[in-house]
Amino acid sequence: MEESIEQMNESMLSNKKEAMPQTVKQDVALPKTTLLQGDFVTFEDITSYSPLTLAFIGDSVYEMVIRTIIISQGNRPVNKLNKMTSNLAKAGTQAKMIRCLQEVLSEEEMKVFKRGRNAKSFTMAKNATVNDYRYATGFEALIGYLYILGNNERIVELIQLGIEKIGEMKQ
Repeated sequence: MEESIEQMNESMLSNKKEAMPQTVKQDVALPKTTLLQGDFVTFEDITSYSPLTLAFIGDSVYEMVIRTIIISQGNRPVNKLNKMTSNLAKAGTQAKMIRCLQEVLSEEEMKVFKRGRNAKSFTMAKNATVNDYRYATGFEALIGYLYILGNNERIVELIQLGIEKIGEMKQ
């Protein structure tokens, strides 16, 4: 008996509603599409999100793409996978990438990057300069922006091109 993804989503939602305590508001608007359906959550106005919010989701997406690229090269011990991932996830590496990629960004992508780079963050990365941290935040904001738009191909294209340009993919 094969259930469609849509049926599984509906089943999960009805199970969640039944399990919710009465004090929890149940009329919360659900996204128009979900990741489980293979689509991306749609948003009414992406420009209303702060650049740090875009960087928040972009950080996670970047990490997932990097991990996927690394494991696509073959099976390795986990400690080696972690080392390779952490080398590519450092603020300094991301800053190098975005500096190399600026020439291939569209005007809109450049605006998003600059908004992220110029955002006032109250945290600081370990072992990174203020400038590198800001550039990395701008890059993550761009990745988050593209993710929310559902432009996965562009995300992968930029990250792969960035890795290629900085020559950081050591086996």
